[in-house]
Amino acid sequence: MVTTNKTFPESASPKTILVTGASGQLGVELVYNLRQKYGSNQVLATDIGENTLLKEKGPFEWLDVLDKKRLSELISHYQIVEIYHLAAILSANGEKNISLAWRLNMNGLLNVLETARELQVQRVFWPSTIAVFGPDAPRKNTPQDVPLHPTTVYGISKVAGEHWCAYYNRRFGVDVRSIRYPGLIGYRSQPGGGTTDYAVDLFYSAIKGKPFVSPVDRNTRLPMMYMDDAVKAAYDIMNADSDQIRIRTGYNVGAMSFTPKELADAVKQIIPSFEIQYVPDERDQIAANWPDSLDDSAAREDWGWNPKFGLEFMVSDIIANLSDVFSSSREN
Repeated sequence: MVTTNKTFPESASPKTILVTGASGQLGVELVYNLRQKYGSNQVLATDIGENTLLKEKGPFEWLDVLDKKRLSELISHYQIVEIYHLAAILSANGEKNISLAWRLNMNGLLNVLETARELQVQRVFWPSTIAVFGPDAPRKNTPQDVPLHPTTVYGISKVAGEHWCAYYNRRFGVDVRSIRYPGLIGYRSQPGGGTTDYAVDLFYSAIKGKPFVSPVDRNTRLPMMYMDDAVKAAYDIMNADSDQIRIRTGYNVGAMSFTPKELADAVKQIIPSFEIQYVPDERDQIAANWPDSLDDSAAREDWGWNPKFGLEFMVSDIIANLSDVFSSSREN
């Protein structure tokens, strides 16, 4: 594999960590990196569906985050000191089941916050998203502080969640930290139903030698982030001193911005035979209300955010790693 442990510093003190939604796109990558850093037995992966790879490499438990009793039992049993709460229904899938998306995204977060308060968990990480922004927010270099008028149930749940995080910090002292992720792109798991997941699907089609039909218009520009930087952002904010965390709703974090055509052109530099068509659907309508770039100066100033990876490196790294994955699967 080309990608190694690029994300974390050379050493870290052991701690027992719980990751919810561990089978998701970010969850798989985060568990992989945290286990490399702290040791396999120090990171408890949980989800409603069993993940064979995660289970083979360290502790794995079934957990529905709507089951507060089960959540409390696991935190107590494993003596959890940090939680990365990732379980959620993303933007495109959320529009297909509004009530479930709201219930899981909102009540799941409240269960985590309340349990963290009750059991005195030291720190909680919860990801927000660019979906909190609406059509009235500036699209270029979207500021940290603007009116939040989201157009999806996913975005609405994240705006509410940001305020719940700030409330639990202010009222109860729960040390919860959050960042507004752009679109995330990785290769260790399949896409999870987000609007920006077209970019991940594109890579799978390219590696398989199949044409790709983009649900997002060729010129729709969105902020994106390679998964290594996404994991690094979570790690960095969770390991910053508490007095560095000035914003308790959600920090803007950026890395790169591109259109589907620009991504396809970069892929063609390595796979010249790759073909793409553009058939915009409801995902393009969702994306049209989101920023095309973010002002993340607050994160840079407060806790030292600094992305490492750009478009060219990301494309070459994903293609190299996915090629290895598919070669291995054919051999087996």
